[in-house]
Amino acid sequence: MSILSSRFLNIRAEFKRILPAQPCVLCGCMSHDGLWCAACDAAMPYFDSPHCPVCALPTHNGETCGHCLTHPPLFSRTTALFGYTFPLDKLIQGMKYGEQLALAHAFAKKLVQRIDKSNLPDYVIAMPLHPAKLRERGFNQSLLLAATIARELKLKLLPNACRRVRDTPPQSALPWKERKKNVRNAFCCDRDLTGKRVALVDDVLTTGASVNALAGAVSERGAIQISAWVVARTLPHSH
Repeated sequence: MSILSSRFLNIRAEFKRILPAQPCVLCGCMSHDGLWCAACDAAMPYFDSPHCPVCALPTHNGETCGHCLTHPPLFSRTTALFGYTFPLDKLIQGMKYGEQLALAHAFAKKLVQRIDKSNLPDYVIAMPLHPAKLRERGFNQSLLLAATIARELKLKLLPNACRRVRDTPPQSALPWKERKKNVRNAFCCDRDLTGKRVALVDDVLTTGASVNALAGAVSERGAIQISAWVVARTLPHSH
């Protein structure tokens, strides 16, 4: 390590030390490292295991899984930050149902670090909520995530390009086999996306039915390369 690099790290460490600490959202200890402390960050379920590049389900050597080969979804790549297990699942629930909206910013900043900067899309689109659900919740956590990601990567956010036109039951309340039917024709896209590359942002990818339905809507409007960017991927052992 050069002298300049060493000096920079020392200055950075000193700067962090003098910043106001805040209680870690997981353990309660005072943290200079953001919403959760460095010790809790080390225990977070970062999604680092080999996985299918399309749907992000685990595969032996990171090859495309059999289901994506035989029944490819309408999105071509998934970037996931975490596996949807404890304690990340509790943080997601706190963001969505406990109005801990600062978590959306923290998740998005970390997800940006995982995104392939060599193949960025033209537009970023958040998973839309039905107006009734938006009125009930008061915010769309996926739009909060997408806004931070777009800002960090200097990409164009399209907050109103897509709409949820059917007020469907929550996917989490349904058996896996019924989720695809639940979101069929649930979305529409009002913007011409001919020849454009699009990233769809959501908090959790489980079966992929919602993202695939939204991908269908943007594909019908001409999008040619559709990626999914999600905070967490539900893994087989956590079905």
